[in-house]
Amino acid sequence: MLPLRSAPLVELNHSPERRKGETMQKHINMLREFSVPLISGVIVALIWANLDAGSYHHFTHARLIGPTSFHFIVNDMFMALFFGIAAVEITQSCIPGGDLHPLGRAVNPLLATFGGVAGPVIVYLGLNAIMGDSSLARGWGIPTATDIALAWLFASLVFGRRHPAISFLLLLAIVDDAIGLAIIAMFYSDPSQPVELLWLLMVAAGMGIAYLLRRRKAASYWPYIIFGGGMSWLGLLLAHLHPALALVFIVPFLPHPPRESKHMFEEDPRDRSTLATFEHEWKVVVDLGLFAFGLANAGVRFEGVGSATWLVLASLVVGKTVGILVMGMVGKKLGYPLPAKVGLKELFLIGLIAGIGLTVALFVAGEAFTEPVIQGAAKMGALLSGGCGLLAIALGSLWGIKRIG
Repeated sequence: MLPLRSAPLVELNHSPERRKGETMQKHINMLREFSVPLISGVIVALIWANLDAGSYHHFTHARLIGPTSFHFIVNDMFMALFFGIAAVEITQSCIPGGDLHPLGRAVNPLLATFGGVAGPVIVYLGLNAIMGDSSLARGWGIPTATDIALAWLFASLVFGRRHPAISFLLLLAIVDDAIGLAIIAMFYSDPSQPVELLWLLMVAAGMGIAYLLRRRKAASYWPYIIFGGGMSWLGLLLAHLHPALALVFIVPFLPHPPRESKHMFEEDPRDRSTLATFEHEWKVVVDLGLFAFGLANAGVRFEGVGSATWLVLASLVVGKTVGILVMGMVGKKLGYPLPAKVGLKELFLIGLIAGIGLTVALFVAGEAFTEPVIQGAAKMGALLSGGCGLLAIALGSLWGIKRIG
């Protein structure tokens, strides 16, 4: 037997190509970590729409192939992956060892989540009854969800990455978005196209396909996504419900370990399950693809600020903050304690950061209103909610919140 040649291996491991690849990966991870693609897409859309609204609208809504447009490809197809990744986190949180299992350990954040959904709805409908009109009532669902990526970013800047408040906020945000998905599915169908429930049998058929694939121990996620997800997507489209929710019904069937060994948004390199593989291989695509989402949805004109803007913004800032603060303290009074190092100030900041509703709020605003002026005004409110993060940083510094990690 010839001796092993280790020198070439060492040279290969430290080759310029490998170092270049590692550097590129670090840059990509940094872009994803700071939500640069999404923010960049929002900025480009805002500049474009305010410099040349006609050109921007033509780019986003002009037909490309058949009835499809850039807006359709992003909101109805790409966003299926976005909500699919969200469904992964929800699924992982619900299995043994996950952050939502058993239910008792998650009572306080779940109560806070209820406050974070009910609070904005109450504020929106209450303010609309005082200063709005009936044409704006349909927008109540816009401020119910939280932008998880931006919430994590600002919470890390306020608390540090190892502060217990981070896990509390992420748990709250993922359940918040799960409720948001349900709201989209139930309340935001196209009013000009009545829901045709018979087509939902195709969604059920997609779930049946995914179930059979799991029973047959199919290890690759591709047949689940292509056959089960494709059937679900088409069924929702024909039923006049939002097809972006297609993978939400399929992802829970992807094979996963009997017990979860990590917290939300962490990666366990030992987990090679179908569910973890799908998340690992597509999360980077989703994170970078949010540039296209921002570009397709954030093109609103600054002069379009109106009543819907202030309704959405007030609901996110005041409704989220007060709702989470009140219900979190109620949970504590009922005997379900807050995490260590999370007091009244920290809980207030968690609620304020949860008021960043950018991604899902933009999505729902596009579904809630068809009239361009009202839709643009509502989207502006969602965009301005990003200021919650800056306000949280300022208050965290003023109050002397100690960062951990």
